[in-house]
Amino acid sequence: MAIMAPRTADFENLTVVAFENRKRKEIATLIANQHGIPLVAPAMREIPLEENPAAFAFAEELLAGRLDAVIFMTGVGARTLMEVLKTRYPQEKIVQALTQVLVMARGPKPIAVLRELQIPVGVAVPEPNTWREVLCALEQRPNGFLPEGQRVAVQEYGITNVAFLEELRKRGAQVIPVPVYRWGPPEDLAPLRQALRVIVSGDAHIVLFTNAMQVESVLQIATEEGLQTQLLQAFERCVVGSVGPTCSEALAAHHIRVDIEPEHPKMGMLVYEAAQRASELLRGNGR
Repeated sequence: MAIMAPRTADFENLTVVAFENRKRKEIATLIANQHGIPLVAPAMREIPLEENPAAFAFAEELLAGRLDAVIFMTGVGARTLMEVLKTRYPQEKIVQALTQVLVMARGPKPIAVLRELQIPVGVAVPEPNTWREVLCALEQRPNGFLPEGQRVAVQEYGITNVAFLEELRKRGAQVIPVPVYRWGPPEDLAPLRQALRVIVSGDAHIVLFTNAMQVESVLQIATEEGLQTQLLQAFERCVVGSVGPTCSEALAAHHIRVDIEPEHPKMGMLVYEAAQRASELLRGNGR
């Protein structure tokens, strides 16, 4: 008699809402592969700054040799910054200047972009790749933190991380924020509005956030629709998944409980772990 292998957990045909934009097709496929019904409604889009004086001011300081370190916070931001600067300066000139300073990368995505450009990465920030790991990585350098008064440029990623910049300043750094792109609402709000109503109605059972800024955008649109209170109550009935610590912090700031956060902050791991645990969480908590 053949012994049947135990069936692995999956979404059991429950509706899974995700707010991903750039990889919306990929996350829909991941959810479907785990036997979930994907409802992907982009909560925001990245808008490159058409006129970016801060980026060009950064380039002038870099090329003049007046910077000591540059911290790249995201892969998209690193690539976009280089594209902006290429409109005014030869790329090889920027790359050469970056080889003369300490370059830090917050995780694998900016590292991949920098390696592609052949820019040496002096400090690679480990998982879970939050700004706190950036500070720890700096403090664990052989010579300790940056010397007092060092000029540090920080490539920002949508909003200014005031706490991070303040911690750098407390440690004696002269901080130069470099905004590269900003966040905006999706061009078509209809899918997001529909997803919010599905969540509020109780027809969605699992909600996945893959970016901290999605939290702000979702709640802003919910407020505009008059649904914020109902949405927050609905989240209590759902299983809420967060891609990583930064996203979880944004959810916690709005008192939204995080049920699932993968050990590695990656979209695929989030979907997989949610599929493994969601049904049990829903049954166990009577949601």
